[in-house]
Amino acid sequence: MPEIKKYKVTEPFLTPNCGLGEAPFWETDTNTLRFVDILKKRLHTVDLNVGASSHKSRELPISIGTTADIEGNPDEFVFGGKLGYGIMNKKSGEWRWIKTMWTEAEAKAGKEDNLRSNDGAVDIKGRYWVGTMNDPPVKSPSDEGVVFRLDPDLSLHRPITPVTIPNGISWSLDNKTMYFTDSPSTTISTYPYDPESGEIDLSGKGTFFKCPIEGGVPDGHAQDEEGYFWIALFGTGKVVRANKQGEVVAEIELPTRCVSCPGFAGEYLYITSAAEEDPEKYLDSAKLQGAVFRVDVGVRGCPLNKFRMDNKS
Repeated sequence: MPEIKKYKVTEPFLTPNCGLGEAPFWETDTNTLRFVDILKKRLHTVDLNVGASSHKSRELPISIGTTADIEGNPDEFVFGGKLGYGIMNKKSGEWRWIKTMWTEAEAKAGKEDNLRSNDGAVDIKGRYWVGTMNDPPVKSPSDEGVVFRLDPDLSLHRPITPVTIPNGISWSLDNKTMYFTDSPSTTISTYPYDPESGEIDLSGKGTFFKCPIEGGVPDGHAQDEEGYFWIALFGTGKVVRANKQGEVVAEIELPTRCVSCPGFAGEYLYITSAAEEDPEKYLDSAKLQGAVFRVDVGVRGCPLNKFRMDNKS
């Protein structure tokens, strides 16, 4: 077993008191961090040139689970939201749908009400993969979720179904393997991946990582430039770094249990968190529930791909 490097974080970078903080994303052009609060329907931004004092929060009319930048469009970002894919202006907050997810029949059957977007990522060819799940305030999670893929021509595909709580999605540095997390399974799965077609081989499914801590599940993850994974283990107060064999080589201890997603900005790892699920039992964890944390991990993140649109909408 490799030696495990230890980090310990005791103070937050920011205390926005998120209900479910997710999707930390570094806008490299402006050195801005953005992240969302899915439950409280808010978009948060921080100018990293200034620091935490520049924090701004915007109330949203819908829940957003994941965001990505758009190739050739520095003024807007694309997102996976309650009903589908949309685009939002970074300054004004004006937004519009570009593709809803559900058919008319599915919408009538309640899927628009019952489900929402959760996590997502853009592949090397600019396709935006977004996982959906039952929206807990409306319906308890079950295997009704779907992982969608929106291509640059705005065609919509359903490469993985069913899923329960879809989380971290990424690709190997050679783009031959896709990594996908369905949190209740406690594992991160692998699939052979064809970057040209965007197809995955479901029959080649394997297991890359299994949560080593009882009671925890893998949530969001981020890859660094060495191809190692930084994985939030929800319910444990830890983010771990795993090598390409899935072995833990580093561990970040945080002061709240419900850590949700890490994201890189330079060599800093920013980590979102959610409300403590059992505040009466875990009093210390509840004190910093929903906070954002920052750790200098000494390695840069793998550059994130931008969504491509053939027809500007």
